[in-house]
Amino acid sequence: MDILQLPGATINLSNAGLTSGTASGATYTTTATTAHVINGLFGTTLAAQTNTASPTTDARTGAAFIALGDNEATCFVWGVNAAGAIQVCQGSIEDTQVGVTTTAGAFITLPQFPPLPDDFCPIGYSVHRCAPSASAWTLGTSAWNATGTTHTFKNVCVMPTRPQST
Repeated sequence: MDILQLPGATINLSNAGLTSGTASGATYTTTATTAHVINGLFGTTLAAQTNTASPTTDARTGAAFIALGDNEATCFVWGVNAAGAIQVCQGSIEDTQVGVTTTAGAFITLPQFPPLPDDFCPIGYSVHRCAPSASAWTLGTSAWNATGTTHTFKNVCVMPTRPQST
């Protein structure tokens, strides 16, 4: 096989500009229309989104996202399916070092990416941490600016081997 061929590739062809939506809401924003390939086939684009309601269930399991507790971290992989609908999958929840009141503690182990559905093209991922003074935080229902929470977004073409901490 020619090593330059990419049979069955799943690739995001545009930087969607994924980020959180309004600080006090549970929304997300993208600054550009997606263009993606899933298993070698072009999918339907997702137009730029502004303060759109974030999903509340995991695209892989169909279950509600698991709340993040004090001194814990998790990651979410954001993507689109072939029909162009936004999808999110939750990764592992890992303990962090104990933080100080509203400051989240350092990572002990980075949260790991989840398995992804076959009909899913990642456009980005987000890493989240909660400080000792934080209330339980859940994607899609909790506010981004909840006291003691930290959120970092990364846009991707393809998934890296593991989440980055910054």
